[in-house]
Amino acid sequence: MTQKIQLPLQTANLVVGFMVWVLISSLLPFISEDISIPPERLAIITAIPVVLGSILRIPLGYYANVYGARVMFFISFIVLLFPVYYISETSTVTGLLIGGTLLGVGGAIFSVGVTSLPKYYPKEKHGLVNGIYGMGNIGTAITTFSAPVLAMKFGWSLTVKMYLVLLLVFIALNFFFGDRKEVKVKAPIVEQIKGVYKNEKLWFFSLFYFITFGSFVAFTVFLPSFLVNYFGLDKVDAGLRTAGFIVVATLLRPVGGWLGDKFQPLFLLMGCFAGLTFASIVLAFSPDIALYTVGSILIAAAAGIGNGVIFKLVPMYFSKQAGTVNGIVSMMGGLGGFFPPLLLATIFSMTGSYSIGFMAFSQISLASLVLVVWLYYMDRVSLSKEVFDSTRQGILVTNQTGAIVSVNPAFTQLTGYSEEEVLGKSPNVLSSGRHDRAYYDKMWREIEEHGVWQGEIWNKKKNGEEYLEFLSISAVKDGTGDIVRYVGSFSDISPETAEGNQLS
Repeated sequence: MTQKIQLPLQTANLVVGFMVWVLISSLLPFISEDISIPPERLAIITAIPVVLGSILRIPLGYYANVYGARVMFFISFIVLLFPVYYISETSTVTGLLIGGTLLGVGGAIFSVGVTSLPKYYPKEKHGLVNGIYGMGNIGTAITTFSAPVLAMKFGWSLTVKMYLVLLLVFIALNFFFGDRKEVKVKAPIVEQIKGVYKNEKLWFFSLFYFITFGSFVAFTVFLPSFLVNYFGLDKVDAGLRTAGFIVVATLLRPVGGWLGDKFQPLFLLMGCFAGLTFASIVLAFSPDIALYTVGSILIAAAAGIGNGVIFKLVPMYFSKQAGTVNGIVSMMGGLGGFFPPLLLATIFSMTGSYSIGFMAFSQISLASLVLVVWLYYMDRVSLSKEVFDSTRQGILVTNQTGAIVSVNPAFTQLTGYSEEEVLGKSPNVLSSGRHDRAYYDKMWREIEEHGVWQGEIWNKKKNGEEYLEFLSISAVKDGTGDIVRYVGSFSDISPETAEGNQLS
């Protein structure tokens, strides 16, 4: 029973954490009426919770493996009681900065669930499970919409205090219903980082999440003030529209995870970055609120699906270091939300326009699309090399003139020749001399006519030992029909070694 409720419980935990995380940005129009905030401090105040909420994801993801999700959620919610109360009582910009810094814990708990929940499900469901958990992002929408409504009725200070009750409820829920028997992994964090930091896929996934989740966070904290200041909307309308953006991105996150379970995840990411590129261009040239709304919804859809897909990819490639890698990737995503608001604000102060900032984002998205395509084909090449190196049949590849360009480890094992010894030479180096010219002429006529030849042939190893092999030669052609290489694969079928050396 305890294990079955972990997905809904941890998803609810994330909802609450994200509700607290965006408290300041959601109530900033109300807070600024009571606290005089210099324009240059506005972006910093909204960005501070994002920064700590990103950086803390690495240790929280790691310790989720060490102590389990129950302990990490329980402690995190206790810690959040202090900044929430402090913010409700502050009357200074410094107070907002201090309280906002600690609110980052609410965003950092994301890495706890994505580390813990896959332990309860088979790999073919990890994308969907992490996608459902990621729907906890809806917490930002709940606060963005409800906090301004409550603030208009009760004032922003009392509204903030209401979150203390919510935190106390979830402290109790995690204490009583968290899984005390969750599987723990206690590898030192330094060793885990050493085991993954040289893997280029970690940094690719971090970059991709930097863009997809970063755009989600950036629009979440940026839209309320932007819609009020740029389009002249009232605060409640701006909050409602921002909540709509969050809802679309959040609901599509499990869809992205589910699609990642069913289809090639990298293909899906290509579509996401193509969508982000197009949507950013729309935003750069949006003359009115209607077109801006269309562009924002496209951003939400592409970012939501992309977020779900990426956390299908992480456990596919990093099963043993999932906690640390989840923390690093999710940290980069959170940091991705830190820079765009600052960049847009800086560009606007210099040029009086947001279009340049949106066009810059479109170019970053386009570059990410190119990188996903490159990663997909490099993955294919890596897979081909793994198959080439691991097969137990000897393989040699020649160019169209018959010079050897590559052999696999099984070739060396069967013949005694290393790759360096045969590169650039003709396969005749293996000839035993048992077959006459007519035998080889017939072989090559068949390859020329049918593209393939198979048969038994006597060859000679480096040590002079002759052996009988079953050989298959195939001609590889390019798109124009010209032969570009030949591939030969063989197995030792000598009668005296058939029991021990037959590798086919």
